[in-house]
Amino acid sequence: MAPVESNLQVICLESEAFYQLIDQVIARLEKNTAPTPDQWISDQEAMQLLRITSKTTLQKYRDEGKIRFSQPSRKVILYDRASILEFIDTHSKDTFS
Repeated sequence: MAPVESNLQVICLESEAFYQLIDQVIARLEKNTAPTPDQWISDQEAMQLLRITSKTTLQKYRDEGKIRFSQPSRKVILYDRASILEFIDTHSKDTFS
């Protein structure tokens, strides 16, 4: 029987070097991974996404049910980022190609 050739290579590291390598891999992955945006955003962030400057317009969208919101306390209103993006998308116009 002929011997089987193998391209297998074994790399030996001291445990300290191994853990340093793992830390470097984790740091690189964290740097290259975009953070997940919050689902619930403030009125200022909602206005920025909608490109509006009027809190009255934001309240109108909320009152008409055009965007989702949560009111965890009397003075705090949070807006659902996904519903704002959906609202913008439903009002987009297709090109005349």
